[in-house]
Amino acid sequence: MGKKIIFLDIDGTLTEPGTNEPPESAVRAVNLARENGNYVFLCTGRNYGMLSPLLKYGFDGAVASSGGYIRMGEQTIYDCPMTEVQKEQVLGILEQNGIYRTVECLDGSYTDDGFKEFLAEHAGSGKNSELLRWRKQIEKSLNIRSMKEYGGEPVYKVVIMCQEAGQLLEPQKLLGGGFHFCIQEPDAYGIINGEVVNRQFDKGKGVERVCRHLGIPVEDTIAFGDSMNDLEMLKTAGTSVCMENGSEALKKIADDVCPAVTDDGLYRAFEKYGFI
Repeated sequence: MGKKIIFLDIDGTLTEPGTNEPPESAVRAVNLARENGNYVFLCTGRNYGMLSPLLKYGFDGAVASSGGYIRMGEQTIYDCPMTEVQKEQVLGILEQNGIYRTVECLDGSYTDDGFKEFLAEHAGSGKNSELLRWRKQIEKSLNIRSMKEYGGEPVYKVVIMCQEAGQLLEPQKLLGGGFHFCIQEPDAYGIINGEVVNRQFDKGKGVERVCRHLGIPVEDTIAFGDSMNDLEMLKTAGTSVCMENGSEALKKIADDVCPAVTDDGLYRAFEKYGFI
């Protein structure tokens, strides 16, 4: 079997959502796949600074910020933050429509004040809301700071959250030409969340850029994901796999479904596809 490139989403695929500890079986699978001559890349919506707890497990590189920043070892392959004009337009229009924003820079993220309170009010109490638990864990472990501390660093994408779909109508109309609104399926409490991503990149384009850099055909790639922000990655890769714990909509377009992240899904899939 020729050399393959394996692309892994993080939250819900490599790890349980909001954590930085992959199952031991997943770490073993990654190491064995690399020992057998394959490349393994993270492919995530997280910014590069959020990846430091995971890079220690041994990856060849990372497609970060939903494709806006790609790095292999010490080499930056692609770097595409918003222009100042784009940033001002995006943040201003979202704010005018009452949408909570988390701006993601290369090494840090900043969220609107009142965001956690919004979740507490609309997503239920901590023990009853997976979304609220996830957000608190992310803020605790990945150092998401207040928007008041934002110092104007380049922005790669904006995570958004709001209560009503109507709040997105004007932003999508005004910004849709240059930005893709990747909206997740509404959660059990009706909260709408997603990402505003520059149309110059996405996870799928990130897969293509890594392939060009390494001189390996896209057909020789396999991507693992669990949510709709993995859609372009799965549509682009030669083989696409959705986790059993993933989105039902994503399962419908994937080539295969593997066991959940908590059921040694990656290890079992790597065995199935002959990587280990």
